[in-house]
Amino acid sequence: MADEDLSGLKIDKTAGAFRPALRRKRYFLWIAVSLAVLIAILFATGVLSPRVEVETATVSMVYPSQTFTLLNASGYVVAQRKASVAPKTTGSIVWIGVEEGSRVRAGEIIARLENLDVTAGRDQAAANLVNSRASLAQAQAEMDDAGLAYNRQKELLSQGIVARSDYDVAEARYKRAKGGVDGAKAAINASRAALRGSEAAIEYTRIRAPFDAVVLTKNADVGDIVTPIGAAATAKAAVVTIADMGSLRVEADVSESNLGKIRVGQPCEIQLDALPDTRFAGALHMIVPTADRSKATVMVKVRFLDLDGRILPEMSAKVAFLQREVTDAEKNPRTAINQTAVATRNGKNIVFLIKGERVAAVQVTLGGRIGDMVEIHSGVKAGDKLAVKPLDKLKDGTRIKSAGK
Repeated sequence: MADEDLSGLKIDKTAGAFRPALRRKRYFLWIAVSLAVLIAILFATGVLSPRVEVETATVSMVYPSQTFTLLNASGYVVAQRKASVAPKTTGSIVWIGVEEGSRVRAGEIIARLENLDVTAGRDQAAANLVNSRASLAQAQAEMDDAGLAYNRQKELLSQGIVARSDYDVAEARYKRAKGGVDGAKAAINASRAALRGSEAAIEYTRIRAPFDAVVLTKNADVGDIVTPIGAAATAKAAVVTIADMGSLRVEADVSESNLGKIRVGQPCEIQLDALPDTRFAGALHMIVPTADRSKATVMVKVRFLDLDGRILPEMSAKVAFLQREVTDAEKNPRTAINQTAVATRNGKNIVFLIKGERVAAVQVTLGGRIGDMVEIHSGVKAGDKLAVKPLDKLKDGTRIKSAGK
């Protein structure tokens, strides 16, 4: 009985071995399910989806005038009246009253040269004129006295009271006195001319603006020697360079083959690279009557209808030659996008805005067409990048890559 009781206490090893295997099987099953769920989530969110290669376009500001532009040309703003102001005589600058950007009026003194020598010459000429006038007064008195004596001798000679020789002496004296008066008058004229020359020499030391202008460059300063020909190594030829800002024109080259599209007086729009957000109204002022054979182009000059203080000489410019004048409603730019960037989903117009490596579906409000583009009122702004192709493969959150990458 005791042996039978002890045999009943043995452990069943087969049942104990089954439980760890069951736990392992459940563990691996749980891992597989978790991985399947995770992969499904990653596919659903697009993380494991292949990236779609897209073509892109940028939302831009478009002017309505682009739809009736006949021709475009590029050139530079050039002042038609420009001068390098230099003295007529050589000298050292003792004063200069302008700098770059200063506005000057016609006749205004820009600078002065040292003028002690010409001032002394002017004073000498003035003194000579005074002396000449005194000599004239003396000669005039002598002539008056000689004239009285001559007339008296003439009367006495007619009465036979004086000898002929006395009359001849009085006559000669009168003629000599008259010649002295004429000489004194000539001396006065010479002294006046010398004084005017001295005053002109002084004026040459005052450098004046030849017309209303703005100073572009200041080429010399106090102490510099300036000369009309700039022969000396240390000499400057011009004090300042000035330009009449009212004479600004855009000079552009037009191909010979396009001359039939333009005419004098034709309305134009001018855009400066320095002011890309502004369009200036213009008109074709002149077609220069000569061609450049090396480039097969003809220069044209376009004037600004309304000058702006921000326009400066030598700025690069683009000119659009228009079919007609721009109306008031067409002067303001409009936000526009390529028509191929718009998709229709559920009756709504949407675009796919590029944000990093994904696109976001954005609903937009469209306006009228502007050439091959369409105006957009809301949803995106100028500078935003949009996907253009292939829109049928895109949805909100789709991973993308740019074409060619």
